[in-house]
Amino acid sequence: MSAPRKSTRNGTRGYAHLVEVDVPVTRVWRALTDPGLIRIWSGQEAQIDPRRGGAYQLGKRNAGGGREAHIDIFDVNRRLRLIYLNGGDWPPSDSAVVDDFILDVRKGDCKTSLRLLGSGIPESAAWDKSYVRIRMSWERLLARIKVTLESPPVPQKSKAVQPKDPPLPGLDY
Repeated sequence: MSAPRKSTRNGTRGYAHLVEVDVPVTRVWRALTDPGLIRIWSGQEAQIDPRRGGAYQLGKRNAGGGREAHIDIFDVNRRLRLIYLNGGDWPPSDSAVVDDFILDVRKGDCKTSLRLLGSGIPESAAWDKSYVRIRMSWERLLARIKVTLESPPVPQKSKAVQPKDPPLPGLDY
């Protein structure tokens, strides 16, 4: 007879997401590293020092939900790896939480494969909610990157607004 499994968990867990985007790799890279574009697909402010050893901040750190990371790998149009500083709303941990974005060109220059490999999330009950929130947030955000890049908003020409009730000739005072 085998011994019962222990109910305590240790170690780390991760997640993987993949999205195919019908735009050149340079546009996907820019969406990950340009604060103006990040604001469009994430709905949050971003501050980035775009270089190896730089900083990557998404959202307001003090406002809750904001994340601040160290840029570990910055290989233009290929790979961006972020090592997160402990988030204000994350449980304490000795583990480094990592997001690794890997870009591959598919079918010529017109299609990009964007993979996100997340790792280092403690496998403890205290981290269960944070893990689900982080994993699901990235799933939604990658879908928003795809939609933003494939169907960019088109500026609309302003139309001259006609008054609903135009004045009568001679009585337009």
